Amino acid sequence: MPMPIAMAMAVASSTPTSLSGAGTCLAFPRHLLHPPPTSSTRFRTRLRNNRLFLSSPTRTRHKAGCAGLSFRRSKPLGHAFVVGEPSFLLPQQRSCASCCRSKKRRSNLATFVPGAFLDKSCFRLCNDKPRRSSVKPVQIPHATVGPDEPHAASTTWPDGIAEKQDLSVYDSELERIEGFLGSEIPSHPKLYRGQLKNGLRYLILPNKVPPKRFEAHLEVHAGSIDEEEDEQGIAHMIEHVAFLGSKKREKLLGTGARSNAYTDFHHTVFHIHAPTSTKASYSLVLNCYRKHIESEHDSDGDLLPFVLDALNEIAFHPKFLASRIEKERRAILSELQMMNTIEYRLLQHLHSENKLSKRFPIGLEEQIKKWDEDKIRKFHERWYFPANATLYIVGDIDNISKTVYQIEAVFGQTGVDNEKGSVATPSAFGAMASFLVPKLSVGLGGNSIERSSNAMDQSKIFNKERHSVRPPVQHNWSLPGSGVDLKPPQIFQHELLQNFSINIFCKIPVNKVQTYRDLRNVLMKRIFLSALHFRINTRYKSSNPPFTSVELDHSDSGREGCTVTTLTITAEPNNWHNAIRVAVQEVRRLKEFGVTQGELTRYLNALLKDSEHLAAMIDNVSSVDNLDFIMESDALGHKVMDQRQGHESLLAVAGTVTLEEVNSVGAKVLEFIADFGKPTAPLPAAIVACVPKKVHIEGAGETEFKISSTEITDAIKAGLAEPIQPEPELEVPRELIQSSKLEELKKLRKPTFIPLKPEIEATKLHDEETGMTRRRLSNGIAVNYKVSKTETQSGVMRLIVGGGRAAESSEARGSVIVGVRTLSEGGRVGNFSREQVELFCVNHLINCSLESTEEFISMEFRFTLRDNGMRAAFQLLHMVLEDICSTYNAYVMQHSVWVDDAFDRARQLYLSYYRSIPKSLERSTAHKLMVAMLDEDERFIEPTPKSLENLTLQTVKNAVMSQFVGDNMEVCIVGDFTEQDIESCILDYLGTAQATRNHEREQEFNPPVFRPTPSDLQFQEVFLKDTDERACAYIAGPAPNRWGFTVDGEDLLESIASTINDDQSKSDAQETQDGLRKSLRSHPLFFGITMGLLSEIINSRLFTTVRDSLGLTYDVSFELNLFDRLKLGWYVISVTSTPSKVHKAVDACKNVLRGLHSNKITERELDRAKRTLLMRHEAEIKSNAYWLGLLAHLQAASVPRKDISCIKDLIFLYEAASIEDIYLAYEQLKVDENSLYSCIGIAGAQAAQDIAAPLEEEVADDVFPGVIPVGRGLSTMTRPTT
Repeated sequence: MPMPIAMAMAVASSTPTSLSGAGTCLAFPRHLLHPPPTSSTRFRTRLRNNRLFLSSPTRTRHKAGCAGLSFRRSKPLGHAFVVGEPSFLLPQQRSCASCCRSKKRRSNLATFVPGAFLDKSCFRLCNDKPRRSSVKPVQIPHATVGPDEPHAASTTWPDGIAEKQDLSVYDSELERIEGFLGSEIPSHPKLYRGQLKNGLRYLILPNKVPPKRFEAHLEVHAGSIDEEEDEQGIAHMIEHVAFLGSKKREKLLGTGARSNAYTDFHHTVFHIHAPTSTKASYSLVLNCYRKHIESEHDSDGDLLPFVLDALNEIAFHPKFLASRIEKERRAILSELQMMNTIEYRLLQHLHSENKLSKRFPIGLEEQIKKWDEDKIRKFHERWYFPANATLYIVGDIDNISKTVYQIEAVFGQTGVDNEKGSVATPSAFGAMASFLVPKLSVGLGGNSIERSSNAMDQSKIFNKERHSVRPPVQHNWSLPGSGVDLKPPQIFQHELLQNFSINIFCKIPVNKVQTYRDLRNVLMKRIFLSALHFRINTRYKSSNPPFTSVELDHSDSGREGCTVTTLTITAEPNNWHNAIRVAVQEVRRLKEFGVTQGELTRYLNALLKDSEHLAAMIDNVSSVDNLDFIMESDALGHKVMDQRQGHESLLAVAGTVTLEEVNSVGAKVLEFIADFGKPTAPLPAAIVACVPKKVHIEGAGETEFKISSTEITDAIKAGLAEPIQPEPELEVPRELIQSSKLEELKKLRKPTFIPLKPEIEATKLHDEETGMTRRRLSNGIAVNYKVSKTETQSGVMRLIVGGGRAAESSEARGSVIVGVRTLSEGGRVGNFSREQVELFCVNHLINCSLESTEEFISMEFRFTLRDNGMRAAFQLLHMVLEDICSTYNAYVMQHSVWVDDAFDRARQLYLSYYRSIPKSLERSTAHKLMVAMLDEDERFIEPTPKSLENLTLQTVKNAVMSQFVGDNMEVCIVGDFTEQDIESCILDYLGTAQATRNHEREQEFNPPVFRPTPSDLQFQEVFLKDTDERACAYIAGPAPNRWGFTVDGEDLLESIASTINDDQSKSDAQETQDGLRKSLRSHPLFFGITMGLLSEIINSRLFTTVRDSLGLTYDVSFELNLFDRLKLGWYVISVTSTPSKVHKAVDACKNVLRGLHSNKITERELDRAKRTLLMRHEAEIKSNAYWLGLLAHLQAASVPRKDISCIKDLIFLYEAASIEDIYLAYEQLKVDENSLYSCIGIAGAQAAQDIAAPLEEEVADDVFPGVIPVGRGLSTMTRPTT
């Protein structure tokens, strides 16, 4: 496929931010599990939602065809301060564990997480100003741009005013301000609310992104908290049976609709994402289902009635067939095995005083095995009725009245005859919709339009009353004088833990955000905690602290009905005491001395910039993100505004913020730690330490790890006794390159554009159809750019350097990945320290990340075009290239980016990561398979301790620098800039970068190979001792690369060129058909397209057979890893199961994989695969990040077949592919027994052997333990059903 990077991007994906390692956290959010420095799965770029507010988690999106237990607690949207990534604008969108049949939902919205040099290296297993509206802020002084802060927004107080306003503002003005702060913030103007006479509430929000599609979610206000002692898990069971048993839902599958479901403590949600009409669906691919639907209904092709009908059947009229119950019982029991992770066992400590700790949605195995149809039906009758549900519709809806009519037509009669009771009031509904804005991908809500259905009789009485959105759960609040005794720290010790982690929780009631004063308080907390994050980040990156990471999370949780502040500290076991001491000392320093005036100005300005940016992008918010936002706000009672209202409200309160108040409000958040032990301090709700049973001690091997609750308490008190000093102000550079210096470089290096190729005289190639422009600089750097207006005032840039880990020599395995991590750990450029560079990024809203893969090294920059943000990003890239490429002059030697302590930290992180492999069933199983299949080639697996110990700083520097050569570098830029501005930046900053030309020859490296077969390593098993049983397996085999090259050197495009005969006797129609076929099969992207379609078909069959029919697994997936530069690829089937079923599941997966010949692919299967991929393309095409992937490699000599036709012909290629073409691709997958590799992992108390031994033999004595930190809570949602 032509988007080797973009198609791999995921958001909903975007996942939790944490720099205890730079991978992705696939199963648990940031507050629960810090990712390691690398990941065994393919890297996926994470897009984050910048949210100002302390919100609860939005619901995790699940994909089509899944009802399910996404037993993953969504990341609370709030302050997530993780060492290593400045995230004052954080809260992000979370991503769930992958569903069996579909990829994660992706966002097309660019957001900013300012920061520099975030390492994303991985291993592969497989100027519009917002218009003024209704906000009328009080007239208060505003600052002008000060001489020392040229980048500051002009909406903050001047220096000194914040402290002196009591002298400069009259009493009457203070009264006006107080009155203003007490007034309510505005509500979203476009959100329509109503209620049917049977009690069903509905919300409708018109939204044009994506066009011609909508989201419909039906939320039943019942979950695991409503289960009795003998019903634990029954809400989730009903979700499965009702969802997957619906025939009406199944009929939607061919229309391009995607559906799913999940269960949490308080809710069960069924959701469908669909085209607005069959005509919209037809325009994408074929009309195979259009006639079927239109024949059943008097319809213009409108799909909404069909979607509503399906939701009505699922929630209120399910068929509890015995066969479906048994089928889902097997699936849930398999899913339960997946939930039995270490992290899953911790949430009970936070809510030990109430029912939440005893009602995890997944349920209890012994009960799940016993329920019959009658038991399940009784729970359904008790809770599943219209008055206890809410319907959300967000999407490209033009006619509100028509939509209301359709809702009434479908749901109006459900439950009317047998339900009586007073209609719930808005307050019973739980303070509808609302959260505060400046946010991008989640943004609307409010109760501006709330009315009842015309057909509703307000006096009608119902027996069944609406279930409270937030059921009364009794909490022991962490408040001064609560009368609750401090519970001693709880210690959770397990043999699979290798790292020390402690979580200190504080639990308070949710403060609803309804007024400007509420909004102001949230803003002040945000500023205060942003300073804490950056300070700890500075300490972590500038020295070698005793902790691995320190994270402070402050967030509301609608699922738990509380606001929780969590301090999470992770460290090596032998450093745990000092880690606690230093973290507590830093928290106490901020609480006692507060933020500085410079910090207040910096973070307030940054938040205002981001708010303005998001307000300008109000029309780019996707429907699913809007809907997520509204649903979570329902449970919290926050008032919601749109982005524009939010920005204006934020401006109104920003001028009233004072340094004194920021420090006062912020100090209260930290009292439970900083005043620990004092009678006036709030008591922690819980203190939970997660520790290993054994630790590796140099010279002594594995030794029992001992720790007591008293020792933990003493360590906290030791941190409180440490001396503290106020934080000094830090000088932040206005720019990284002075104008005078830039002019000198331009005169010296004379940057110009040169012809793209020797045979082409043109220095500029512009394609009108796609809007893409290609350039090449005189230093050899190739540039591709596209002007895009879809993401207002936003841009993204990626530097791609050919080589990657494949270029590592046999004597220096791991050198590239450790070298990139060294750059990330050092973080400095020129004579600027890491702290200065990161604050430069904060001021300009720049996020910079580094990644090393098997084929490439890349740097990605996300930036705003406001306040010269694009030039700032180009300055940073210029400085990085200068420092990496300029190695011999005295200036660079003095201010080198290659720092010894950064190298030491990088190497230790990978040593730790390797040692942690035996502690993870999935990682150890995948590792063993990859070692076998790729003949122990370390370039595709984690570098071993022996290889890492052989590395030196000079070795890793040489490995990275050798790839940064002019002709080997390509820069792609997409954004809302002008042609004049982008070409000026390209010449000024890229053209003046020092780079070597004439990198004509390919870097010499040994090509990767698969292990010769047959081999006794083709089938292996891994056994892991654990207290709970679970199993997983991986099946893999060779495949070609994206462009049709195989590991044997065969060019498949040439091989298939002869498959069409030139027969002169053919008819005109046949000749036309053959011409299309020949065009397709000779296209450079033929195998990329057909392999993608084949992957969709195989995934569908795996789900239908292995999961649904045979009940051998809950989660199974097929994934292709097709390289661009390397002449090979492979496929991987991942399956989770139970120890008793895993071998059968593996056999079933192999049968599906090999059964495509005996069970031929049908036109319906192919059409569905085409529809899925084309709709994904349509949804992503407006995203800057997606276009960045499309532009990649257009001028890369190492990817010669990538050209502009791979972008322009994409839709044609999908539509033209036939079943015969799919089989041509299928023939290139090696699926015979002599080519397949498989590895089964089994965990349990009776494991046959311990997998640690073979790995430990390679580990040197001085390697410190791996990093598996555990943070707050667990999932409070079930996994997706499909």
